[in-house]
This record gives sequence, structure tokens and C-alpha cells, in this order.
Amino acid sequence: MGNFHHISVLLEDSIGLLNIKEDGLYLDATVGGGGHSLAIAKKLTTGKLVAMDQDREALEAAKVRLHEYADKVQFIEGNFRHVVKKLMPYGLFGFDGILMDIGVSSHQIDTEDRGFTFLQDGPLDMRMDQSLEISAADILNAYNESDLIHILKDFAEERYAGRIARNIVQRRVLEPYETSKQLVDTVLSSLPREAKKQEWKSVMRVFQGMRIAVNDELGALEEAIPQMIRLLKTGGRLAIISFHSLEDRIVKNAFRLAESECVCPPKSPICTCNKKAEVRIITKKPIVATEDELQENTRSHSAKLRVIEKLGG
Repeated sequence: MGNFHHISVLLEDSIGLLNIKEDGLYLDATVGGGGHSLAIAKKLTTGKLVAMDQDREALEAAKVRLHEYADKVQFIEGNFRHVVKKLMPYGLFGFDGILMDIGVSSHQIDTEDRGFTFLQDGPLDMRMDQSLEISAADILNAYNESDLIHILKDFAEERYAGRIARNIVQRRVLEPYETSKQLVDTVLSSLPREAKKQEWKSVMRVFQGMRIAVNDELGALEEAIPQMIRLLKTGGRLAIISFHSLEDRIVKNAFRLAESECVCPPKSPICTCNKKAEVRIITKKPIVATEDELQENTRSHSAKLRVIEKLGG
């Protein structure tokens, strides 16, 4: 497993806004390196923390980091899209606070054989859950050109998605995709001259898009948020840290929907949906990293924190 290194993003803000009670019940749905979980566990006396992650390496590392608080922590392996199913055997519900730190961890990026980064040459894996059947290499070698364009346009928001997808299909006939360097070379060779000054941004976006596709990250997030809201007790809070606009848009829209009183069509003469507001939004604008945090952790530059509170009834 090696040394699981991860610097927790927006730590003070997220823990502060969760209003940790010493006897409360909390869920860290993306425990990662355990930084946020450790901050929560330190504040508990008779309370309990559920630490969950789909990455087995992350979970094992968190167990080591949180060993002093083992009596307060329940570790669960699984994707947060299955959170209710995963919690049912333990009879855990009515949480005082839930935290979701979305995206890839520092350890996953820095581990060559996980294939998340273009800065090192490694296998094109990108699976957060190593039990998943399809890797990035599988997608690159098997998906048709239109499906690849969809990934690069919708998940990577890459301007030259068509050029890159076409070249991926052409290159794999001669040499199947296996390593990060192969994908980097394809992206760089696909860009027109006017895009050369921003070429590494294109590479970064393509790797992001592939990672999202492999792990179905956006689908998982959309499924998870309503479950997290249901799991909260009245007054409980849900804090979500996202790292790119696609994630943040899903979080923002889900929070707005949960806060809304009515979802009937605008032209409806009367309300027939009978929807009630489930939450109130605590952060009217997302919280972002301070200059001090940006200097300490460059990976926090795109982080956005949004928080809601569960209403009664």
C-alpha cells in the first residue's frame, strides 16, 4: 500500500460548519487519507463516526491514522452511491453531520500504478474501486469514436474532443493503449498549433474526463446526495467539497431542489406537487481556499465547499 499521503482540503471550514457535537453521529463518506475524519473523531466523546471509502487502500490507511479513536469509528468499504444499503446492516441513520470530499486523492494521484496522473508514466487504470471491471485502458481500446467524443466533451469539457477521439481510434489499431504516456502523446499530437500554449491544460482535462468516465463519478454523486439528505436528522448538516464545475453544478442544483417548496411547471395555476423544503442552504456562495491554504496545498485551488442543514418534518 505504501505511505498514503493526502492533505485535507478546506479542513477548518468544513469541520467548523458541521458543528460537531461530542455525542453526535457523523459520516465521512470519502475518508481518503483520514484527515477530515481525524478532525471529527478528536471532537467526539460518546459520539460515533462512520468512515467510508470505495478505495480499499484509503480505508486501510485511515484505520492506521485513526487507530487511537478505533472505539469511536466504524469503517465501511463502498461507493457512496450505495450509502443507504451499506449502512443498513449496522442500523445507522439520523446523522448529525455528513461530509463528502469528492474527487481524486493526493495519494491516488501520486501512485504511479493507479494511472490517475499524466505527470508519471504508469498503467492506464484510474479505478478508485479496484474491483471495477473497466479501466481507462479498456475504454480507450474499446469505445467507439462517438462515445469517446462524449467523454471528452461532457466530462473533460475539451474543445478539441473530436480531434483527440479520432486519433485515439486510429492509434489503438497499431498499438493498444496501456500507459499514461501513450494517452499524453495522443492528446499533444492532436492539438492544432494555436492550442500549443495551453496543451497541458488539454492533457489535464482529458485525464479528468477519463477518470470520471471510469468511475461514473457524476452519476454516483447524483444518486448519493438525496440519500445523504434522508440520512440526516433534523438540524443535521451535509457538507460537500467539489473540485470542478461539473461536480459543483450537480451539488448546487441538488441543494436548490432540496430547498425548494414547489417544483411544478411555472405556468401551473396551483401547486400539485406537494413538495416541501427539506433543507436550508447554509453557504449562499461556495467557500473556497484562502491564500494561506493555497500556498500550503496547491490542489485546493479549485475546491468549493457547500453546506446545507436538514429541516424538521
